[in-house]
Parts: sequence; C-alpha cells; structure tokens
Amino acid sequence: MKRSILAALLLSALTASAQPGGGRQTPREGSFTFSKETTLAADKELQPVADYAAQYLGYPVEQELSGDGCITLVLDAKGEIPAEGYRLEIDPDHITVRSCDYGGAFNGVQALFRLLPPEVYAKKGVPAGTELACAEIEDAPRFAFRGMMLDVARTWIDTEEVKRYIDLLAYHNINKFHIHLTDDEGWRIEIKSHPELAEIGGFRGGDSPVKALYGKWNEKYGGYYTQDEMREIIRYAAVRNIEVIPEIDLPGHSRTAGAVHPEIRCNYAPDTVATAGYDYRNAWCVAREENYALLEDILGEICALFPSEYIHIGGDEVNMTQWQTCPDCQALMRQKGMTDPHQLEDLFLERVSDMLRRHGKRPAVWNEAVRTGAFSRDSRVHAWESTKACLDATAKGYQTIVMPGEYFYFDMRQSQHETGHTWAGVFDTEKVYSFDFEKAGFSGEQMSHVIGLQGAFWSEIYIANHPERPDYLDAMLFPRLCAVARMAWNGNEEGWETYYKELREQHYPRMTAMGIRYRLFPPRVTYAEGQLTATTDDGAEIRYVRDNRPEKEERYTGPVKTDRPQLYRFYSVLGTGRSPYAADASYYRMIRPAVKLTSSLPEDKKLPFSNVDTYKGYAYTTRTGRNGDWVLYTFTEPVTCREMLLRTGYSHLPKMQFLTGYAEVSYDGRTFERAGDLDTGAITLHPERPVKAVRLVCTSDGNGTPMVVIMPPEIKPAL
Repeated sequence: MKRSILAALLLSALTASAQPGGGRQTPREGSFTFSKETTLAADKELQPVADYAAQYLGYPVEQELSGDGCITLVLDAKGEIPAEGYRLEIDPDHITVRSCDYGGAFNGVQALFRLLPPEVYAKKGVPAGTELACAEIEDAPRFAFRGMMLDVARTWIDTEEVKRYIDLLAYHNINKFHIHLTDDEGWRIEIKSHPELAEIGGFRGGDSPVKALYGKWNEKYGGYYTQDEMREIIRYAAVRNIEVIPEIDLPGHSRTAGAVHPEIRCNYAPDTVATAGYDYRNAWCVAREENYALLEDILGEICALFPSEYIHIGGDEVNMTQWQTCPDCQALMRQKGMTDPHQLEDLFLERVSDMLRRHGKRPAVWNEAVRTGAFSRDSRVHAWESTKACLDATAKGYQTIVMPGEYFYFDMRQSQHETGHTWAGVFDTEKVYSFDFEKAGFSGEQMSHVIGLQGAFWSEIYIANHPERPDYLDAMLFPRLCAVARMAWNGNEEGWETYYKELREQHYPRMTAMGIRYRLFPPRVTYAEGQLTATTDDGAEIRYVRDNRPEKEERYTGPVKTDRPQLYRFYSVLGTGRSPYAADASYYRMIRPAVKLTSSLPEDKKLPFSNVDTYKGYAYTTRTGRNGDWVLYTFTEPVTCREMLLRTGYSHLPKMQFLTGYAEVSYDGRTFERAGDLDTGAITLHPERPVKAVRLVCTSDGNGTPMVVIMPPEIKPAL
C-alpha cells in the first residue's frame, strides 16, 4: 500500500513539474525503485551526459546498455524525436532517455532530475528506495535558441563563478550563453597577438589608463580570461548542452580598447577639459585602414577559440558625433556618397563580418546595426531596445533573438524601492512571464524569423552592491530567468497563477538545493487600527527591523502594535531565498520643501538645475568635478526632518559623482559646519534641528566622465 501511494504521489509530481503545459505525458503501470544496484549507461556519443548525471544521482556509469535498475541514454536515429527533444521512459525495471542528439539527452536528464527530490541538485545522490511512478514523457523545445547574456566587462566575474552560472543555466534548459567580453570599462579575453589588450585593458583604476567608473576608485580592479581558461569554460558549457557565444563590442563601447591603443580613435584632438584630461571617446575610426588589420588579428583569434558559429560584434549605441567630427571619416563619406553616419557603421560592420566569414563564422549584432536595413541578412539580430525594435528586425527579415529590455533585462529593478536600473521599467517575474508575441503584434511571417528568447544582465550595478558575493546577481536573475527559460521551452499559455503555484511549491525547494539566493516576492504590509500586519503566500518566515537597525531584527509572529508604522520594515526568508524589504507607505513618504540648486559647475541646458529645484529629476553639469567644486542646496525655509539624502551621481548607479568629498550644513544660511564625508558621492544626514542649506564639496579631480549628475534631495518628514 505504501508503494502504490508513493507511486501515485510521484506521478502527480511528474505531471505537475516535468515540463508543465508542454509535451506528452502518458502514465504506465508500476514504479521504478532506485537501489544500491542502480547504474547508468549511455551510447558512446552520450557518455559525457551520463558522467554528468552520475555526479547528481550518485550511481556509477557502466557500459552495459541493458539490465535491471539501469538508467540508459540512447540515441534514436529514427527521426521521430525533434532536435533537443527527448522521450523519457520510466519502467519498473529500467529508465530510458531517448533522443536524436546530445542536447535531447541532456534535456531528458534534466527532466528526470525534476522528478526527484530537490536534494539531487546538491549532488547528494538519490537515496536507495526512492520510487518514480512509471510513465512515458515526450517533450521538445519551442525555440532552438534559449539564451542568457552575462556582462563580465563592467564587473569582472572569474572562471569559477562563470561556471557556477553555467550550471544554473543548464538546470533550466538554457542552451546559449552570450558572454559580453569587452566594453568601455574592460577587456576580458586574452589576445595572444596583442596581449596588452587584456593585460592592461582588463584592469581599471589605480595606474591603469582605463579610469574607474563604478566604484573601487582607489584600487586597480579587474581580471581577464586566458585563452586556456576560456577553453575550459567552453568545454564545461558544452558538456551541459550550452554554446558559448562571445561578444567583442564594436565599433562603439570601445573606450578600453582606445585607452590601450589610442591610435584606433578618430583623427582629431579631443576636448578633454570637461573630463579632467581623460579621452572619453569610445568609437573605432571607420576610415583608418590600420584598424582593420588590428581587428583581423583580434577576431582571427576569437574565431579560432570559440566553436560557436556566430560571433557577436556589437553595433549598439555608437556615438557617431565622433565620426562627424573626424576629417577622415567625413572624407570617406564623401568618397562613398554617404549622407548618413549610420552608413559608416554599415560599412564598418560589413568589413568586420567579412573577416568572420573568412574564418567560417557569421555575425551577430544588436538591433541598431540593422536600423538602415542594409546589413547582411546572414547575420543574427539581438533585438534589445524595445518590443518595437524586435518587430522592426523581424519585419526586415532578420533572424531575431527577442530580448526587449522592458521584459528581459534583469538589471532592471523589481520594485520601486529596490536597486537596479529603471530606463526599461520596473518589473518582477510576473511581468517577465506576461510577454505575449500575439499581443505584441508579431505576424506569422515575423514569427518565422524569431529563433528564440534571451535574458540579459548588465553588471554596472553589481560591483556597487555585492561585489564579493553572488547574492545580488542571484536575486536579480532568479526567478526571472526561470520564467524566460519556461517561455522559451514551451510558452506561457498555462497562465501566471498556475506557473506561480509551481514556483512556490516545487521550484523554490529546487533553487534552494541548487544554492541560488533567489528573490521572493515581498510580504504584503498593511496598517490599520494601530497594528502593522505582514503576510506572504509562499510559506516563508517573516522578519522585521525597527529604526533601520538590521542587527536588531525580530521574527514576525503576529501584528505589531505601534503608532509609528514608518519605523518598521519587513522581509521574508525561505530556504536560500529572501525577499526585499517591504513597509507601510508612511516609511517611504517624502517631503519636497522649496529648494534652489547652485554650483561652481556649469549646468547642462538639456538637463538643467531646475530639474532638481522642482524635484522633476536629475540634472547634469557640463564637466566633471575638480578639487574645490561644490554643489549647494538652499531651502527657502529651514527644513525640519528625520532624514535627508543628498547625492551626486545616479541614485541607482555610482557613476558621474564626486569621487571623494564632504558635506557642510548651515542652519542659518550663512555659516557652515562640516557634517561628514561623502560615500559614493552622497551623504545621509539626520539633523537634530532645522536645516537651511547643505553644501557638497568635491576633494578629487575627475570621475572618468565629462559630467556630474546631481539628484534632487530625498527628505523624510520628522516623526
């Protein structure tokens, strides 16, 4: 009786969790029991999958392809199983994973893992006596391209950490790992013919010619992958059915390359007054013939190193004013009869693409590269700017990877009060899962050009938040990445409520076993009749802190009686998951007293100081800060408050600020007293009496950019 009940329960779990909403699942009589005699076997081509599975299941690999208790991986050449698809057959005396290719066998093994206790992901093995209900499961992916992009240029992520993320991608049937290797802030791959690119360009700050932008300003920071290390990453990923697609971002986003090789830039003297002497230009000169010889060397090595058919060559966000200022680029435009600088980008990228073709490769580009529609149709487009950009690329007939920022950029914050970018919106997993091709306007013809979905994480913020730990990156990716993976595999027709139920009941325990510090949805907090109440719908434990003192946190056991709800913040924990803080609206309430911003720095007319005066948004200056520069906030009337935050640099990103400095407070508008040092360009004050003015004073020269960002004051009312 015990065996039949367990079998029924496991069949229920199988139906719910193998690949919900996709594939064909047929129950069979009986159950398979794992025992001390259980073994694995595989066709020769699938041996690496068997070795991989053995690490998790805890059973040895044998070459016998038959026998009781055997889990067998078989290549089926009949052509009945689609590419990367599988047939998982669970019988009383054996389990068989059938596929037509390596990827299908790997996906079948992952489907088997999902039927087992979550501890399988911790490589603790499957305990003898564990039963699986007999069944036949057939499934195959919706899209051949199921991708994730990780930016290692802005924040260095070492080999072992990259391999950890490859493991996490593999658990979720992601099969493409797009690694962003170069950008304005770093060059992360060894080029043996030009070792200086990585040896110098792999580091910024300190004595590096590459200025620090995102924190760690007082140290030389970074790293790069040797070609041997990258081969190990490629090999590691291949075992896990993941193709590594490299990106060398061209012709823009190349400030690091220009810092190492200044001659690649356009032929004019830049204005470096605004940057305190730093050449801020970041585009390769299109007209300089020697540039193509250097690129031939670089891309030749990249093509030889990476097995991927596609090499991503960028094409995004090119500052074409550099070409418009360059006499050589202008002469080239006249010679070619060009009227639009975008045509220069077309020319540059076609020449680079020809280099790839000579090495048997094809180009992948960002959607800006096909804006004119003139770029080669053998390219693959990563459409990121918006859903409209995805529609444009597919309408032009390009093979397109759909990854609009407003759904699939995981560096966006997940609620208004969390860290992250906001330019593409604020969204959590539910928004990710809501992406709908039909509602977005994709026609049948356009869908024929969609080859897959991809998530992305840009790492500018990473170093400023959790530079030494994976907590932040994990929470930004998971479970948003889970939603993309599910949609790329079999769509989202089951609806959010069904999928969220699976996340809570099945996938949260799996992610805990995987060691993922995933994000839980925040508790719901309400305040009524003098009581604060916090609730969750996932069984997580709720905790709270008072007076912004996390060291004094307490476990939530019931409503908290208080007449000052603005002092409390709540969060939840479940396994390795944690939610962001949540609080009553009174905690976040701000006041906006009349203020006037003045500065020793000149204001940008497009983003003037009046943006700050009116609390409309941030303001720009037209040069970087220098020692002695200042920013002054003067209030019309003295302000009584419990907290006041003044900030240079973005609120979400430590960039374009005073690198070092201090704050002075005036209570009468005439005399000032020092109130403390700036931390990443900002200071939080807790004044004990009304404040008339605050001055932020710069004590450093430059910040790696030609401007300073000034934010409106954030002021919380007195209690």
